[in-house]
Amino acid sequence: MSGFDVLTRGDVLDSALRARDYLVSCGVPGALAAKDPRLWGRRAVDHSRLGWLDLPFASRGLLSQVNGLVAEARYSGLDHIVLIGVGAESLAAQAVMEAHAPALAAAGGPAGAAGSERRPTGELTVLDGGDTAALAFAMERLDRTLVVLASKAGVSLEGDAYRRIFAEAFRERGLSEREIAGRFLVITDHGSPLHDFARQCGYRIGLTDPYLPGHYGALSAYGLVPAVLAGADADRLLDEAASLVPSLSKDEDNPGLLLGAVIGGCAQQEPGGLARDKVLLREPGGPGALTAWISQLLAVGTGKRGRGVLAFEPPGGRGDFPDVHGVSINPRSAAQDDSDTSVWAPLGAQFLLWEYATAVAGWLLGVNPFEAGSSVVQESEDDAATLLRTASSGSLTAERPVYVEDDIEVHADFPWPAGAELQTVLGGLVASVPSDGYLSVMTYLSGDFSGRYLAPSLARASGRPVAYGPGPGYPHATGPVHKDGPGNGAFLIITGDPAPGDALAAHPVPGRPYSLAQLRLARALGELRALRERRLPVIRLHLRDPVEGAGRLTEAVRAVAGARRP
Repeated sequence: MSGFDVLTRGDVLDSALRARDYLVSCGVPGALAAKDPRLWGRRAVDHSRLGWLDLPFASRGLLSQVNGLVAEARYSGLDHIVLIGVGAESLAAQAVMEAHAPALAAAGGPAGAAGSERRPTGELTVLDGGDTAALAFAMERLDRTLVVLASKAGVSLEGDAYRRIFAEAFRERGLSEREIAGRFLVITDHGSPLHDFARQCGYRIGLTDPYLPGHYGALSAYGLVPAVLAGADADRLLDEAASLVPSLSKDEDNPGLLLGAVIGGCAQQEPGGLARDKVLLREPGGPGALTAWISQLLAVGTGKRGRGVLAFEPPGGRGDFPDVHGVSINPRSAAQDDSDTSVWAPLGAQFLLWEYATAVAGWLLGVNPFEAGSSVVQESEDDAATLLRTASSGSLTAERPVYVEDDIEVHADFPWPAGAELQTVLGGLVASVPSDGYLSVMTYLSGDFSGRYLAPSLARASGRPVAYGPGPGYPHATGPVHKDGPGNGAFLIITGDPAPGDALAAHPVPGRPYSLAQLRLARALGELRALRERRLPVIRLHLRDPVEGAGRLTEAVRAVAGARRP
């Protein structure tokens, strides 16, 4: 796909056209093209915060540097790239690899421009603190592994744990400290705490612009370097983005402006109307890293000051909620697509298109899309770190369950009546979802059990859309809209003991008084505390037996949906 287009229909079109006309009358397209920070007030945005608009061209120099690193890695036999990162830093690279997978599978690597050499193919494994299966996969390829640690700030709890695990594993293989340092590449901002730490360790370092917002870094080193190391064709990606740039300064035929008008215009509550501040994202192959990346971009860019756009994925979003509008990404046929809005573009253009649209939507909503708002992400991590300091002395929390059924613990701020069943507990939660709200399911578990399995039944039971994702990645990516946004969510947090046979989860992190399983639980408890402090409805279910408990929980959720079905 080489072209790009945005098509919108129905009442969404009316809102979008009114918003677009207003944007044009205020000179927004021209001001954005000129990177004029006064769009958000004289002192609200520094000019350099808009540098993402230049990345389709500025990142060309980055690729020439990375090519040498790729050749060196392949010469050393390192063709398995492990990316350690939570949130935007990992989602963009994952999306690149998913889009380029067919090319990577063909003839030893992706084809570049005509006559160019093929890049040696590789693998990318992402570790974001969720399921330990990815870590086990990486450990089986240790002799071929180069570890990329990506973060705009310091070393996250997960980054520290995984770094220690890999360093110890390399050490056990007989590598010297110098050889171990050569197995790590750090991507971070110039002058960040991680920058100083990496220098002390002797790691290779790739530096980025500290003024570039993290959620706007898909076409920077954060999104490109891990994918290029794994064999993706980033030259093509930048070409795709660059082809979109000329249209972004126009008042007419500007797909970014129209998409931003759709998102922001629908999210504004009109007199006597309902704000359509929720987006259902669809991709032909099902939810993937691109839709997850779009979700975090919208959440971080707009989730502040009581406003925000929350994106959902099937099946939790469905398509029949009045405050949800559907957006299809590259649908196969416009005639057969029933979404309100369709967006066609190759991946590089998708990145830039959605970044531009989020900037426009933020302007319409009166929020600064380039600032992360309050420290909602750091807040949860700090709480988790505090809990982990006491991990060696026993349980991470003294909170006792208010109710236990079939080895499923219910943790809530209110007591349940005697004889209550799990179905009653879940029924109370879905009843707490506001009429204009949503339910969010966050899973902190090993294995493949996901909130996706619960979403259809919970949507039927609550009559509201259901968002879902694994922790800590999902709450890290979308936390701003949950906590600083409209405040109309209800939350189900699912934790569990390590699955049988999951030795990695139970194994202590080298040099730390806790295991990966305890780290995952601490992250969930930190998220739980942050939601409670905002007085949002939330319960935590802990599965003592995660395999059996997942099945019982699924049955209970289906029973709730059946009982509440009209």
